[in-house]
Amino acid sequence: MALALFTAPFYFSQNKAEDAIKKFEENYPQEKIHLLLNKKNYVAGENLWFTSFVFDGYSPSTISTNIFVELYDQNKKQISKKIYPLIQGKGSGSITLPENLKEDVYYIRAYTTWMGNFSDDFNEIQPITVYNPSSPEKLVKNTDAPWTAQAFPESGTFIDGINTKFAVRLQSNGETPSKWNGYVTEIQTPQIKIVSFQGFDQNIGAFSFTPSSGKKYQLIIEDEKGVKQTVNLPEVSSSGINLQVESLNDAIKFTLKSKNIDVNSKYKVLGTINNQLVYKANISKISDQIYSIPTSQLVNGILNLTVFDEQENIVVQRLCFIQPQLLKLKQPSIKGLSLNTNSKESNSFNISQNSGISQYTVTVLDEKTENPEDENSLPSKLWLTGDISSKIYNPAQYFNKTRNNNALDALLISEKWNRFNWQSLITGNFPAIKYKPESYLSYKGKAMKLGKPAAEEEINLIFKMPNQGIKYHLIKTDKEGFFTLNGLVFEDSMTFSYQLNNEKATKNSVQVYFQPNFSFLPLRKNLPLNNYHLVARTSEDKISEEVERAIATKSYSTEVNEKTVLIEEVKLKGQKKDLTKKLNKELSGPLFRSGNEQVFDFVNDNAGAQASLNILQWLQGRVAGLQIQSQGGNYTATYRGSSIGIFLDEMRVEPSQISNISVSNIAMVKVIKGYFAGSFGGGNGAIAIYTRRGNMPGSTIDTTLPSTLTEIKLSGYDKEIPFNNSVYEDESLNINAKDKRNVLYWNPYLESNKNEPTIVQWYNNDDAKAFRVIIIGFDENNDPLYYNEVLKIIFLKTKN
Repeated sequence: MALALFTAPFYFSQNKAEDAIKKFEENYPQEKIHLLLNKKNYVAGENLWFTSFVFDGYSPSTISTNIFVELYDQNKKQISKKIYPLIQGKGSGSITLPENLKEDVYYIRAYTTWMGNFSDDFNEIQPITVYNPSSPEKLVKNTDAPWTAQAFPESGTFIDGINTKFAVRLQSNGETPSKWNGYVTEIQTPQIKIVSFQGFDQNIGAFSFTPSSGKKYQLIIEDEKGVKQTVNLPEVSSSGINLQVESLNDAIKFTLKSKNIDVNSKYKVLGTINNQLVYKANISKISDQIYSIPTSQLVNGILNLTVFDEQENIVVQRLCFIQPQLLKLKQPSIKGLSLNTNSKESNSFNISQNSGISQYTVTVLDEKTENPEDENSLPSKLWLTGDISSKIYNPAQYFNKTRNNNALDALLISEKWNRFNWQSLITGNFPAIKYKPESYLSYKGKAMKLGKPAAEEEINLIFKMPNQGIKYHLIKTDKEGFFTLNGLVFEDSMTFSYQLNNEKATKNSVQVYFQPNFSFLPLRKNLPLNNYHLVARTSEDKISEEVERAIATKSYSTEVNEKTVLIEEVKLKGQKKDLTKKLNKELSGPLFRSGNEQVFDFVNDNAGAQASLNILQWLQGRVAGLQIQSQGGNYTATYRGSSIGIFLDEMRVEPSQISNISVSNIAMVKVIKGYFAGSFGGGNGAIAIYTRRGNMPGSTIDTTLPSTLTEIKLSGYDKEIPFNNSVYEDESLNINAKDKRNVLYWNPYLESNKNEPTIVQWYNNDDAKAFRVIIIGFDENNDPLYYNEVLKIIFLKTKN
């Protein structure tokens, strides 16, 4: 995200810091992940669903195309690991929790390969509680754990005669108190209170006062149970600089206060957002001048202000949040609300059309269940905890409707920006890049011929995909017999055979070996502490209502699964766009699939194209960035100024070779944008044209591989368990089990209707009277849409 750079008059002799941060920004982008879980708590044996949002700074990431998701117990023993694809920074998946999983807190870890180049502190690690009534021990909240407090002066300095704001931060291995207060005294006269304050929340409180040189101060904090802590404040300095910051709607205001500083000293101030330089100023003389950074061209997020001396040593630093009063969160327009809280009845609402949003993530919960976004929300991950690694209780509170902006400001006084270290960057100490992002799944192959590398040989790879028949792809090895398959997108596994292209193949004339270019990375840090501990279960212990509901839901799901076949075609029934997906799946080989492609279906749609004389001519103007030009009847195709390959049934051809093909004989055309695996070197994309098959659609597909050739199986992405949103669509199923579902609707990829409202429809359980609805999306400018509200029927009282 490009931001404007604001400058004040600037005449500084050294610019190492600016050069270093520019290099860091351009070469070391930082990803972070938010996981939206289908619910907050689980029982052993349940399925856990998640939607992953990967960000590069404050925008959906295009760096990574794979996300790795792992499940750990408290001893860092890995229980499960999965890999799923990312499209424009978004993915989804599921984890089946083992039936014998003991009751405890477990941890979901999510990361990308690129994130492995940086600290694991910025991996997504999310604790979940898993209940199991058959376990000998049960989980209990740790409400009696001791807590500690620390005091942080604004910008880190505490100077004689300068009124200084302090942030007071609480921490605990369990839960910190929600109600607490404090006061400041001189150590010599503890009975005289200088200033008193109330804590804002479980994390933070704040106070201000003016210290005097030679005096020592202490802070006394007390919680609602009467537990006290005493903290000595830093010694009062006789000289120094204090950076004071205020975040307003229209500007960030800051002032440099000083005491006993050389009047000839010069300083510079650099401001960064998401590791990007957005402000710099020269301070020739410290005074009470108020400096202003306009917010009109900035985005919501953390501003890191740093003051340097003439040798580019750090003098003071301060973090603040930009425009906390004006969060740029778009809201969907909910219309056509139709609620029926009777058992198993249908409910729905419409999301008004929004041409800027192509897809929504939507979940509907029984309002009685715990909200998976109530403590750690997408806004709090995007703007706070994705870049701050310390433990923060309920960070979502700083971005909801009842947020306290003073609390967020105090919290940031107590924090430091750890995405980079200024001194390391200035001295040229940048992160070592060990892991480069792959384009989806990638395998490195080596071909051996008669025990020696098959150097610069052409090899036919013959793929067999479930329900898709045989696909051929020609590759060429390098001088050492190596070749690479990049950009593969397939689930479960893929089987193929191979043979040399320049001789009559025999089964043993060539051997091909593969190893994946992607791998799971070890966790290099300890798991975070949680707010629970285990105690022995007794025979008198009662199962909580939430656990009872989860157990009932498991029984309910078993009955539903026995009475219905959960196949993807049920979800796609009767929708043209989904017939297109099916056609694309049938025709496209694994090397001709991309997360960034535009498909034109001539079997189920685009009937008007039949009148066109040339398919390239028909494509003109239908794909942004694609240019089709004709000179003397010969067509050329470019994408964003670079030549783009043309393939007929996945074989490269010249434009002239397809000019005589009738559009009526074409089944599908797709334009692959950017890198794809089917072209040597990745290419600049492709126009892939597929001719009609006999008796299409529905023709019989031959899936038999030549019996004389060796078969190899490659592992693909893990298969996501389908979530059943249509439980009562078929009334003949006659489901009798008690319906205690907490999650009533789950759809990570609800496609937006451009010309009409988008419908969300779900079925009630037996007793829900209100519904928690979460909607997430991103517009064409990557600005987030976020909705987290309760929908319910409101009964108006009538006068007698």
